[in-house]
Amino acid sequence: MSAIRFEQVSLQFPGAPRPAVDRCSCTVEPGQILVILGPSGCGKTTLLKMVNRLYEPTIGKIYLNNIDISQIEITHLRKQIGYVIQQSGLFPHMTVAQNIAVVPNLLGWSRKKTQQQVEELLTLVELPAAEYRDRYPLQLSGGQQQRVGLARALAGNPQVMLMDEPFGALDAITRSNLQTEILRLQRQLSKTILFVSHDIEEALRLADQMIIMQNGCIIQAGTPAQILSHPANEFVRDLVSADDILRQLSLLRVETVMTPPPPHHRAIDRATISRHDNLRQALSLLLRTGETQLTVLAAGTIVGVLSLEQIRNSAFRPGATA
Repeated sequence: MSAIRFEQVSLQFPGAPRPAVDRCSCTVEPGQILVILGPSGCGKTTLLKMVNRLYEPTIGKIYLNNIDISQIEITHLRKQIGYVIQQSGLFPHMTVAQNIAVVPNLLGWSRKKTQQQVEELLTLVELPAAEYRDRYPLQLSGGQQQRVGLARALAGNPQVMLMDEPFGALDAITRSNLQTEILRLQRQLSKTILFVSHDIEEALRLADQMIIMQNGCIIQAGTPAQILSHPANEFVRDLVSADDILRQLSLLRVETVMTPPPPHHRAIDRATISRHDNLRQALSLLLRTGETQLTVLAAGTIVGVLSLEQIRNSAFRPGATA
């Protein structure tokens, strides 16, 4: 598992009037999805690209598992990090299988191991190998290309994934399907993911933690529920549409608000909900059943409890309107 830490990181491009990234500090815990959210030009992609040293900080340090990445040989560093961009970045002259095999080949894997990994990853992203392995990128839809791009980024089994607005060029339905795919894969693989987005709905749906950037600075960090319920300023409030409560409830996962179950808590005769359901579903279930608390399950195991008060505290603030 990998943790990433930024310590007072800045980057000033030559001739620029101000830093593209300005004194940014934050930590991404192992196995979490951190979404970097903000308008165009705020520095979010620049911050992301410093993790695999496409850009080098002017000042400050970035650590991967407590190791300063400036001390890691750059090729070795990049082999440890999966990278997914908006247009998939597939090599048009290579087949799907050849694209996915790029990193395993660089790592010196055997042909048999590489072929097995390609087929397993195509199955994982729900593109059957027999049908898709020999196709070329131009023979795929945009959504299929992004799935292959995701498989390629996973091919070397990296613990860290960098995703730079990977679904930004896709239609709404395909985008939503791929967001679902990311959450499904994350439940299986538990990667540490930095995900750049300018779309609040995407951010709220995917994030375990979020940072909000403006003019190169991190102006707020926290869970989606924390940022929605306590926006740092009017800019954040407007960016996340914090007063649109019912819409936001539909984008927040139960697991982001639930608390651990008390000792000896049992699900018998109690209303239950999945940790991956959203708070709007939870609110509807509470109102429909008249229960004061829901038992939260994951694969049939009790993992938490959720009350109406917790939902209220995550979304409703003095002066907010539904």
